[in-house]
Amino acid sequence: MRSFSDSYKEAGVNIEAGYEGVKLMRRHVERTLIPGVVSDIGGFGGLFAPDLTGMTEPVLVSGTDGVGTKIRIAQLLDKHDTVGIDCVAMCVNDIICCGAKPLFFLDYIAIGKNAPEKVATLVSGVAEGCVQAGCALIGGETAEHPGLMAAEDYDLAGFSVGIVDKPQVLDNTQMRPGDVILALPSSGVHSNGFSLVRKVFDVEHADLNTYSAELGRTLGEALLEPTVIYVKPVLAATSAAEVRGVSHITGGGFYENIPRCLPEGLTVKIEKAALRTPPIFPLLQKTGSIPEHDMFNTYNMGVGMTVIVSPATADKALEALRQNGCDAYPIGEVVSGGERVVLC
Repeated sequence: MRSFSDSYKEAGVNIEAGYEGVKLMRRHVERTLIPGVVSDIGGFGGLFAPDLTGMTEPVLVSGTDGVGTKIRIAQLLDKHDTVGIDCVAMCVNDIICCGAKPLFFLDYIAIGKNAPEKVATLVSGVAEGCVQAGCALIGGETAEHPGLMAAEDYDLAGFSVGIVDKPQVLDNTQMRPGDVILALPSSGVHSNGFSLVRKVFDVEHADLNTYSAELGRTLGEALLEPTVIYVKPVLAATSAAEVRGVSHITGGGFYENIPRCLPEGLTVKIEKAALRTPPIFPLLQKTGSIPEHDMFNTYNMGVGMTVIVSPATADKALEALRQNGCDAYPIGEVVSGGERVVLC
């Protein structure tokens, strides 16, 4: 007997559309399969058997996050194939801050009305993010929310688990004055601060498809640019150099995120002139008359991650990062002091 409920459909939930969505997303999920995947999609749980070879004390590291109100830009542009990359990035970029390699990912899509093609497109972005991170998409959930969300609305969140050998967990106990701060370039706003972005650019009424000479593309294209996934370059750097701290620059910008990897009594001194800031940030600051402090306290300003390394291994770290597609560069150093972040 086929699974179907007229009563549930009359209440606004079409379970057959859910089944169709699973069929359409299967080819995207298959792109992410890596050694260790035990289960197929469609079960009650995703199974993964990690390779523990060479590990003395394996530690699991987890992270969860969502795309936030950047999704509204995707909805306005009717372009849904990249926000899944953001969803993966916001999770895996967090767990690599302690040196963990992401193993697998699960997504959660809440949608007003289940449109199988749209859901599959969203999952295609999630799958692309998993490929970039080298992890498997082993499960997820699509929940139809009639009456709670408008038919065209959706939200996207995710959850990732990684692994690291306990002796290899990155900590800040060896951080010293003179350590070098490396910037890993961002692709733009990434996936934070979009409530302010939407207010400043009045996106509900703006023409997001109009070409901007300042940006070299449309405003919509610049805002929807996916978050960079730093997994492979950061893991390469931790193998090649003495990495003493890693920070993912998300909401809260420099002032909130960089101190999370600092021990007491140390400060990061950053040269603003060294930063390679994409044009979306000065346009945002100018259009919204946003104070400089607020920009650095909300956005990444072109620095998606910072990696703090010993001076003796800074060149090795830069080489490893660049060999893995990340054009990293130095932006300052660690100094003694009470303030946590100094921009000069």
